[in-house]
Amino acid sequence: MGEKIYGHHAIEEALKKAFAGSTLYIVRGGGPALAALERQAVLTGKVAVRKVSRPELERMMPGCDVRGAVLDMGGPRRGASHLKETSVKEFCNGLEEGSGALVLVLDGITDPHNLGAILRSADQFGVDLVVIPERRSVQANETVVRVSSGAAQYVPIAVVTNIAREIETLKEHGFWIYGADMSGEVSYDMDYAHRSAIVMGSEGDGLSQLVRKRCDIITSIPMQGHIDSLNVSVATGILLYEYRRRQR
Repeated sequence: MGEKIYGHHAIEEALKKAFAGSTLYIVRGGGPALAALERQAVLTGKVAVRKVSRPELERMMPGCDVRGAVLDMGGPRRGASHLKETSVKEFCNGLEEGSGALVLVLDGITDPHNLGAILRSADQFGVDLVVIPERRSVQANETVVRVSSGAAQYVPIAVVTNIAREIETLKEHGFWIYGADMSGEVSYDMDYAHRSAIVMGSEGDGLSQLVRKRCDIITSIPMQGHIDSLNVSVATGILLYEYRRRQR
C-alpha cells in the first residue's frame, strides 16, 4: 500500500494527481460529500473505489478522525511521492537570469500540524521552494498533507541533509537570507531583496547557531502581548505576508 491521506480537502487535491493503482476507501452509506469524492475518483480513470464499514475504515488510520474516507495513493513507490520534490541546486539552476524568488527554509519543525499550516501559507503567498532538513524535522506525511488542505502537493519541497550548506548555495545564486528571531530588526520596516530566503527556527529552540550565523539579516515581528513568542506557523504566515506586501 502507498501513503494514506484523509480529510476531504486533502483527498480532493490528492485525487488530481493520484497514481494508477490508487484506492479510495469510503464508508458505506455516506452523505453527499463522500458521494462527491467517489465521483471525482471515478472520473480520474485511475482510482478504484471501495466501500467499507466504518470500523474497517478506522482500523486503516488508528486514532485519526478520517471522516468517512481514506485515499491510499498507491503508485510506484511509497512515501510522499505525489509531492513536488526537487533539490536546492536544481531549483536555483532553473531560475531565469534576473528573476526574483521566495524560498522558505525550515530549521527543524517537528510538529506535523505546524508544518501543514506552514505549507498552506506557503502556497497562498506564492513561496517558490520550501527547504526541510532530513533529520530532526517532521516530513510531509499524511497528517501534514491533511492539515495543509492539499497545499502540500503544490509547493515544491527540497529535503536536504545540511541546511547551512544549502543556504550557501542560495547565496551563490543571489539570495539574501533573513532569519526570524525575536532579537532581530522589525519586519514591518524590512526591505526584502528580489531573491529572498526566510528562515524559520524550530518550535522550542528557534534558529540553530550554525544556521543563524549564515543569515544576512535577523528579523522579528513586533508584539504587544503577555507571552514572548508566536506559534511558528503563525509567525511564518506573517513574515510571508510582509514579504509580499513589501514587494508590491
